[in-house]
Amino acid sequence: MKQAANTETAGVKGTGVLCDPIADMLTRIRNAAQARHANVKVPVSKMKREIAKILHEEGYIRGFQLVGKGQSLRIRLKYNANREPVLRGLKRVSKPGRRVYVPKDKLPRVFGGLGIAIVSTSEGIMTARDARKRGIGGEVIGYVW
Repeated sequence: MKQAANTETAGVKGTGVLCDPIADMLTRIRNAAQARHANVKVPVSKMKREIAKILHEEGYIRGFQLVGKGQSLRIRLKYNANREPVLRGLKRVSKPGRRVYVPKDKLPRVFGGLGIAIVSTSEGIMTARDARKRGIGGEVIGYVW
């Protein structure tokens, strides 16, 4: 039986081809938060950097930085006073096998506004709230609460 991969090194050094790198990033963050790790390292891409930026701006993570000659992204997780993760859940919505696009008037609200939906639009990656303000729709990347 295989051992669980270390969140610090798994996939960073080209250990295989990923079908859905965004889902891999969200899963690594979810698993690291549940295991109460201080940070998690994921392979970097422009889209992952933008998602990390949104998570930071919305207060779900403490921060992020490029490490290892810019080949990976270290995400610093955030916990409350009781050492419980601030980030309660992450869900990938649009997947490579089933893309989910929404018009501007059908942008999702996560838990009645208590969470966020991350959307990829023609103007970049942003929250559904920002896309609604700008009057644009796009592809729903995932939900965070």
